Amino acid sequence: MKERIVIVGGGAGGLELATQLGRKLGRKGKAQITLIDRNTTHLWKPLLHEVASGALDSRLAEVDYRGQSAREGFQFLIGTLEHVDKDAKTVTLAAINNSEGEEVLSTRNVPYDRLILAVGSVTADFGTPGVKENCYFLDSLKQADAFHAELLDEFLRVNQALEDGKEAELSLAIVGGGATGVELAAELVHSVSLLSIYGLKHLNRSHFKVQLIEAGERLLPALPERLSTSVLKKLRKLGVEVILNNPVKEVTKQQLCLSEGEPITADMMVWAAGVRAPDITQSWNLQLRKNNQIEVNEYLQSVSDKSIYAMGDCSACRIDDERWVPPRAQSAHQMAECLYKNISREYAGRDPKPFRYKDRGSLVSLSRFSAVGNLMQSKSVSMSIEGTLARWAYASLYRMHQRALHGWWKMFLILLVDKLNHAVKPRLKLH
Repeated sequence: MKERIVIVGGGAGGLELATQLGRKLGRKGKAQITLIDRNTTHLWKPLLHEVASGALDSRLAEVDYRGQSAREGFQFLIGTLEHVDKDAKTVTLAAINNSEGEEVLSTRNVPYDRLILAVGSVTADFGTPGVKENCYFLDSLKQADAFHAELLDEFLRVNQALEDGKEAELSLAIVGGGATGVELAAELVHSVSLLSIYGLKHLNRSHFKVQLIEAGERLLPALPERLSTSVLKKLRKLGVEVILNNPVKEVTKQQLCLSEGEPITADMMVWAAGVRAPDITQSWNLQLRKNNQIEVNEYLQSVSDKSIYAMGDCSACRIDDERWVPPRAQSAHQMAECLYKNISREYAGRDPKPFRYKDRGSLVSLSRFSAVGNLMQSKSVSMSIEGTLARWAYASLYRMHQRALHGWWKMFLILLVDKLNHAVKPRLKLH
């Protein structure tokens, strides 16, 4: 009987792993590879801030799970993971209802021999009162689309008020000075600068206020302090007001209450501060960290069950006694590569190798204005880059993800199509 390998979560790591195992084992009938996700399409998560700002039309960047599975030799099931039965070795998928509440698919049990959990992460609100009720999150395409729809309404409202001769301003507050917060702030400034091209001639950067609030002493703690300072200067030059070392203690309707100083009033508020694994991991009877991450050993197996693996943002893997693998796209990519090689080694009768995280550095895009980052070459040596070189390096991260899914030739074809779309499509998505 073929081994049943079930992967739950079609994010960066999960889809790459399903694709690689499908090519290696699924096509040849050596194993049954099944990918489960609640959505029908995949979008690389680091692109969500571009979708939210209108810089990217998500339909041009999505990967259809069923199409990918048909090409690459794995099976795709749509569903939301509800329960893991370690004794029976089954996962339970919740029932699926249509928009009218009618049941389309009933609850299903999917058996596995090897289960790989790649359920990603969500933004951590740290228990701050009012965050869930009053702030936007950018954890999924649905949330990014909801933010974008509201943003377009605000663009129209303020532009019309200015056209009518009234005083008006669009204010937006972002909590979290990590990569998502910084990149979103820059993309929003760029989006507003394009509005006049598409008929909204009254709303410009002078009527658009972006505030970025960070609880820590500096932005982008993953980057060297010199680059963090450089980003701070670039954002302020773009007109973004940056508030440091001042945590948000409460959120009310259109207001952020800070630990120090007056509350911040904003038309729209985005919470992008910190990450944790989804709460559902607490119900699986696996050993977790406080942030809901599943603790794994050096082979990415759960310390509670050797037939269950965890990878990407939902896994807690030690680098050493003090450090853990950070929740980044590069971590998910490296874990997917490690699991693929180890499973392949086992099928070839060889022993698996332990996972070793290699920090390739961090890159942050400031929209079309600039990019910064550091490329790690060793523990003691790193190379800092800015400007055009950093923008090329940042773009290459997404291309490498596409290469893992489609191969080199298709990746180059997709790159060509993207260039053509950039030439013929509007530079800003306004619908």
